[in-house]
Amino acid sequence: MYFKDLRAYISALEDRAEIKTISKEVSPELEAAEIADRMIKSGGPALLFKNVKGSQFPLLMNMFGTESRTAFSLGVNALNDLQNKMKVLLDQKPPETLWEKLKMIPRLKQLSDMLPKINKDGPCHEVVIKDNPDLNMLPIVKTWPMDGGKFITLPLVFTKDPVTGERNTGMYRMQVYDGRTTGMHWHIHKHGAAHFRKYRQLGKRMDVAVALGVDPQTIYAATAPLPDGVDEMIFAGFLREQPVELVQCINSDIEVPAYAEFVLEGYVDPEEMRTEGPFGDHTGYYSMEDLYPVFHITAITHRKDAIYPATIVGKPPMEDCFIGKATERLFLPLIQKILPEIVDINLPIEGVFHNMAFVSIDKSIPGHARKVINALWGLGQFMLTKMIVVFDKDVDVQNIKDVIWRLGNNVDPQRDVIIQQGPVDVLNHAAPETGFGSKMGIDATKKTAEEGHRRIWPPVIEMPDEIKALVTKSWKEYGFD
Repeated sequence: MYFKDLRAYISALEDRAEIKTISKEVSPELEAAEIADRMIKSGGPALLFKNVKGSQFPLLMNMFGTESRTAFSLGVNALNDLQNKMKVLLDQKPPETLWEKLKMIPRLKQLSDMLPKINKDGPCHEVVIKDNPDLNMLPIVKTWPMDGGKFITLPLVFTKDPVTGERNTGMYRMQVYDGRTTGMHWHIHKHGAAHFRKYRQLGKRMDVAVALGVDPQTIYAATAPLPDGVDEMIFAGFLREQPVELVQCINSDIEVPAYAEFVLEGYVDPEEMRTEGPFGDHTGYYSMEDLYPVFHITAITHRKDAIYPATIVGKPPMEDCFIGKATERLFLPLIQKILPEIVDINLPIEGVFHNMAFVSIDKSIPGHARKVINALWGLGQFMLTKMIVVFDKDVDVQNIKDVIWRLGNNVDPQRDVIIQQGPVDVLNHAAPETGFGSKMGIDATKKTAEEGHRRIWPPVIEMPDEIKALVTKSWKEYGFD
């Protein structure tokens, strides 16, 4: 299943009774966020605020607010189904016989459907504002009381590499300074920041376009930790199994989704920096003020009767937690291609993605857990993971009770803990320096003599299966319901 645009997704949520329309006037300053937070924490529906104070446009929130809704938004029945989708892509082998070549034809057609389609024009250009574009017309939300202002929280930020011309689409929060300028929160590890550094080296102004309100699969693609050089719009086509339709901006050669509700066009000056923040972040803490580039808006285009989307982040669980779990499931097969000994990975919601990872492996050699820990730290965004704990294959890393029990029993801190210096997430406020600090790996597997454990490793207490079956069969005879 795919959704042509945000409106198609809203209609689908209505059919599933998973969206609530609110007609009462609501303030975008804290009030809307508090309502959305309560809905997220209670597993409630998506919210469409029809009457937002100070704006003519409705506000959509909580569109990914449960695990099941996130799965639905990505076109699958459950997040685990995403693994199968990725496996099909990864398990392609070159055809050797004529019959295998013929069988590849439908698959090649499917692969071609991933490529973006360039249109001459699109609904995002139904209304064009080039003279005095003003962000204040949008129902942009202020989420938490200490926030530095209003923030755009679901932007798809489009940039191009000034050397190769390759497109990047990322999601970076944008603090609204006034009607025509925002911050551009590019962390140093992000591809958008890499483009910015290249423009700065060249001394060139950087064209940027921001799409607001597209279909949920394309929104997700902008958040995905893709390798360098992989186009997020192709990845969105893979998720949708339909090409993303793009149109060229009116003021630059950047292409944006044709069915976006809003498009903000503008530029970033390579030398201009401005204080951004604080911002109540997904860690549950505020990320504090720092200097970031400034985005200048030269035009706003939008659909007639456009809908503005927003998300809020804070103490988990929040919407971004479910998006993070989708990433965990979708990219597990790719990680297993590189590290086939990995059985499963859990990035616990409370670990806010980059703080903690629980990994189970099929251990076969001494030091195997250490090998996996170091390999993961060298793998893309895993380099930012503060704590990696590795368990044996029989441990269900999705079961936190099992994880804590094994962790408490199987670890000798002096022998089994690795402390490593390296890059950490910019939002890791415990690190002594921004973006640089220590990380911990823990080997919670069963230890062998080769690993320095000379004692007998005791077996886990378990009842024989035949006794379990006997008791289950006789349960009512014992007098139990």
